[in-house]
Amino acid sequence: MDWIAAQLGHENVKLWLSAGWTFYVVVVGVWILLQRSQPIATLSWLLSMAALPVVGLVVYYYFGPQRMKRQRIKRLRSRKRSRVRSSMQKLRERIPAQQERLRQVARLVGMTSDFPVSTATSMQLLVGGAATFDAIADAVNAARHHVHLEYYIYEPDQTGTALRDLLIEKAKAGVQVRLLIDALGSKKLGRTFLKPLQQAGAEVLRFHDSKIGRRLRPVVNFRTHRKILICDGKVGFTGGVNVTDEENERIRADAYHDVHIRVEGSVVSWLQTVFLEDWAYTLGKDPYKLPETLDDLLPDCEDGSIPMQVVTSGPDDQLDAIYRAYLAAINAAQQRIWLTTPYFVPTEGALTALTNAALRGVDVRILVPKKSDSVFVTAAARSYFDELIRCGVHIYEYDASMLHSKTLVVDDNMAMVGTANFDYRSFFLNYEVCVIGYGPELNQALDRQFLADLAQASAVLYRSEKGLRRRLFGSIARLTSPLL
Repeated sequence: MDWIAAQLGHENVKLWLSAGWTFYVVVVGVWILLQRSQPIATLSWLLSMAALPVVGLVVYYYFGPQRMKRQRIKRLRSRKRSRVRSSMQKLRERIPAQQERLRQVARLVGMTSDFPVSTATSMQLLVGGAATFDAIADAVNAARHHVHLEYYIYEPDQTGTALRDLLIEKAKAGVQVRLLIDALGSKKLGRTFLKPLQQAGAEVLRFHDSKIGRRLRPVVNFRTHRKILICDGKVGFTGGVNVTDEENERIRADAYHDVHIRVEGSVVSWLQTVFLEDWAYTLGKDPYKLPETLDDLLPDCEDGSIPMQVVTSGPDDQLDAIYRAYLAAINAAQQRIWLTTPYFVPTEGALTALTNAALRGVDVRILVPKKSDSVFVTAAARSYFDELIRCGVHIYEYDASMLHSKTLVVDDNMAMVGTANFDYRSFFLNYEVCVIGYGPELNQALDRQFLADLAQASAVLYRSEKGLRRRLFGSIARLTSPLL
């Protein structure tokens, strides 16, 4: 300010600049406070705006929290509610009366995400990209009516090209192919790569195009992190595996370690509902106006014996359904909580829930990568380790490759798998989807995989971080974790 005043030669410039800065802080502060975000996130943004008046405002404009407004298509959600009663009966049959807390979790998920308990006739856990892509190829080959895909990352590499070429074959054979890709996550997917697919009759949309000028306020910070594939409305896939060589161990020896899930049965209708709502939102049209009837897109599926429930969340979700589902499951645990996540940056509420569980005697184990693909996120995660370990939580670092699985095992009758990381971004910013299984099927499959992964991990021992540089870097990363 002194330099500016001297250059301008006006004695009162400093006063005017101070007044302008104060006015700016007040106006921007009110703007940020009205967003009603998490207190720590709000405080982080306020400090950033005050310290960086111009740069901070631009960053907040592009990346700051905002609530998206999307209308749920209630007609779509109501079509399959006829099976809800039978699904709840199967849940009661599979979960003993003394485990009423799990039925309460199911009710909470239904109330927050508006997806009721459903069922699956079959469930298969797919470990690794190779197994996942094989199963996807089989399902796509068998499709006769439509193939719907939604991915955060779809790369134009060997894996992406193989799937694209298969989709081209199906489109030429008369199968309706719809591909929804995140504009930022799949930014390498250009027109040249997509042109043959579109020429074959497939439809391709980009979720939240990040180009400047597309919206009054950019939504570059709000991505669809979902990975969904639906074939004929009867076979569904979701999990952590993106379409990229980086997650295909047949192509890369250092491929990410991940899991996916394949399901059949009435639960697929709810995954289809998630896709159709995302497609309609991106297209700007009601899915009732699609060429097909909803009887084609949401066919009647056999009601299976495996109770399952879809849960979604995003910036359009005022109740933060996945975050609440995680907390409810952790608080309901009596024997064990086994959590696998590539990005561990818990909120204060999540941290308290985990430490409370360990302190009351629950076997709490957290498996994270030894070195993630983000140095900043790794540092933020490790800043929580000592506090967790002091409370009895067991932490392990997977060092065979980059761990990318997102799973939760609770006691013997509940488990979760999907796209959501255990961090602020997945809980409150990204569009995510998970599947919860009630009963032993998914629980036992993830139990076995967790123990197999532990064999390639090392336990983290209690240790205070040494060295001012490392401690400071970890503290800064933790402070800014809501912005990661």
